[in-house]
Amino acid sequence: MLLTITTTHRPATDLGYLLHKNPARLHSRRQSYGVAHVFYPEAGDDRCTAALFVEVDPVGLVRDRKGFSATAGLMDQYVNDRPYAASSLLSAAMADTFGSAMGGRSADRPELVEIPIPLEFTLPALPCRGGESLLRALFEPLGYHVDARQLSLDDRFPSWGASQYFSVALKTTSTLHLALTHLYVLIPVLDNTKHYWVDEDEVEKLLAKGEPWLSTHPQRDLIVRRYLKHRRSLADLAIDRLVESDGSAIDDAGAADGTETVRGDEQEQRLERGMSLNERRMESVAGVVEALRASSVIDLGCGEGRLLKQLLPMKGVSRVTGMDVSHRSLQVARERLNLERMSKMLQDKLTLLHGSLVYRDARFNGYDVATVVEVIEHLDESRLGIFTRVVFEFARPKAVVVTTPNSEYNAKFPSLPAGRFRHPDHRFEWTRAQFEEWAQQQAHRFGYAVRFESIGDADPTLGAPTQMAVFTNQQ
Repeated sequence: MLLTITTTHRPATDLGYLLHKNPARLHSRRQSYGVAHVFYPEAGDDRCTAALFVEVDPVGLVRDRKGFSATAGLMDQYVNDRPYAASSLLSAAMADTFGSAMGGRSADRPELVEIPIPLEFTLPALPCRGGESLLRALFEPLGYHVDARQLSLDDRFPSWGASQYFSVALKTTSTLHLALTHLYVLIPVLDNTKHYWVDEDEVEKLLAKGEPWLSTHPQRDLIVRRYLKHRRSLADLAIDRLVESDGSAIDDAGAADGTETVRGDEQEQRLERGMSLNERRMESVAGVVEALRASSVIDLGCGEGRLLKQLLPMKGVSRVTGMDVSHRSLQVARERLNLERMSKMLQDKLTLLHGSLVYRDARFNGYDVATVVEVIEHLDESRLGIFTRVVFEFARPKAVVVTTPNSEYNAKFPSLPAGRFRHPDHRFEWTRAQFEEWAQQQAHRFGYAVRFESIGDADPTLGAPTQMAVFTNQQ
């Protein structure tokens, strides 16, 4: 089983820094199914190639099946295609041997990590269960030039016809870490099987490796189903979370006057510029948490960690957790909070979780206060019922703090066209009466009392720009 990676970036031997593998050495690592070797057939300033060669023991795969999932007619037999054809075994070897590169880390040359470079990947035997059209449908939307040659079953017997295997060269200009995640996910998708049991941990692996490209891929659903071995419950979970995490997409509609489009967060910040509204939201919510004398807080939909930064220094709060559906936002939160440089006391206090507000999660349980700041408007109204059960019925904290825009106040923003929302990913924006009616219904349904507060300078007629509901558990 072979994968080669070639670059003509100058100096091309920078590939060694990106892969954390010295071109002058042979690197070998034992795997549970054989041995993975990394070596460089060529290493010069103009061109450098790294090869990952995986020796697979097919007899061992059949005899020692612990941790492996059998596929009838494939790995039930001593003679199979696993030593030769690219498969999930190759993806596993990539993760083990190129883990730092795939994670976007380079200790010696960190500046190289985010530089797009010309790359060519070759796979001499790639299963394409779906044919060349599927191969192109998976890689071409990601910017690859695909050169594929279908292999015959046996060159000596042309009448036997073509096989499902292709010799493939993939060319692109990309950061290496992003391209490696493409291969890691899509190789087993093309093979349409995996050598191990797939469970919910595999969903997390897919979401981590598929960010930021998978949520907008035109073949997203097919990729998810095949990667998760057609386990419908896991595929539905992954697709829902990918849909929710795609809230930072560009507003394609643009402004009414034809000015350039802006990302949703930037659009909202421009509207609120000069009001310090986001800071006032965080201060108001933090003030409620302090007044409730909470010792533990979970911020559901924590984004980039702005509220967490307010909560961490509070003396009475011993446990702070931030949860978000976006891996990217959690990474930004880590950086903004300077997690690596934080004192051990604060590090022990803080936990960051990747999760979803529309799935029951035992990790949300046991907190004094749950905060949901400018989040509900990003959910489809049809899914609010699921959200309320997750928070109020299953997690059931002592108090819940929810903030959301007041749509009546939108008339105060001269640059916001009538009928448009403040953020392109908002699925709705409520008036004060609508929000209060919804909040009172949830309070009555789940046994909470609720009170309302305004955030920001209020207009006598239109109210304040942000509205807040504070729920307290009465049972």
